[in-house]
Amino acid sequence: MKILITGGSGYIGSHTCLELITAGHEVVVVDNLCNSVTEVLRRVEMLSGCRLPFYKVDVRDKVGLTRVFESHLIDGVIHFAGLKAVGESVNNPIKYYENNVLGALALLEVMQIFGCKTFVFSSSATVYGDPKIVPIKEDFPVSATNPYGRSKLIIEELLQDIYVSDKNWNIAILRYFNPIGAHKSGLIGEDPNGKPNNLVPYISQVASGKLERLSIFGGDYDTFDGTGVRDYLHVVDLAIAHVKALQVLEKKQQIFTVNLGTGVGYSVLEIVKEFEKASGEIVPYKIVERRLGDVSTCYTDPGYAAEKLGWKAKFKLDEMCEDAWRWQAMNPNGYFNK
Repeated sequence: MKILITGGSGYIGSHTCLELITAGHEVVVVDNLCNSVTEVLRRVEMLSGCRLPFYKVDVRDKVGLTRVFESHLIDGVIHFAGLKAVGESVNNPIKYYENNVLGALALLEVMQIFGCKTFVFSSSATVYGDPKIVPIKEDFPVSATNPYGRSKLIIEELLQDIYVSDKNWNIAILRYFNPIGAHKSGLIGEDPNGKPNNLVPYISQVASGKLERLSIFGGDYDTFDGTGVRDYLHVVDLAIAHVKALQVLEKKQQIFTVNLGTGVGYSVLEIVKEFEKASGEIVPYKIVERRLGDVSTCYTDPGYAAEKLGWKAKFKLDEMCEDAWRWQAMNPNGYFNK
């Protein structure tokens, strides 16, 4: 299949490009480069031995997207493009609704015009809000606690409505938990602009001496050590799940929703300790106030992913931290040493 990947030069997108090519698919990348650089695509090309057609286009730009579809016979789309910082979404909700919701809508409109109706959506565990019990299953109530999660939920509901209206659509909704790690080569990994919003890149930069110390948001949660508990999975495992989702969609037209995680919850302090082992460095930290929109505990039941996709996360926490540290050590200032 020829797959269009929006946000393909981003963290998850770039790893998915590589896994799709490895599985025999052709890949076309669209990205507005608001939080990424084209150097990552050059490295994916180097690792895969394949050229990646790239278009600098914002997914809200229907004219630009139309040109891409006119240039390539696209069989399906994996949609990663979107803003994803919980804290920023609380401070600037209009930006998140405008970018995430309108971007998805514009993309789906262009897909419909060209009769391309296979769609894999990058959703998030944030759609479950603050779950009353864990592990989280796909049929749990949804109720986002922040605009980022709500924007994902709106798009999920839009996709359900589209499928009801036209059963020729073929849709996978993948709800991620917390991707970390990097490719074993150390050539591609997570490279945030400015101070990281996500935990492991923040820890990595503290361990490398780039940042002075880690701020842990909240030490009084109802968890065994007071810090938030999350389900962390390796980004390569996550990328492989997208390949599996496409395989399922190829067999039968349908819509389905799957949680992607390991089924194990780790606290922030556990991640810090494991990263110290992987790096051999001390990670100084300070407990600060909770962030708006954060929840106490969030991890999945991975059973349905195994049943539906034949997928199970393989990487353990030590490997995730080792791979993240290798990326940081080899690229102390990210792509281009920026």
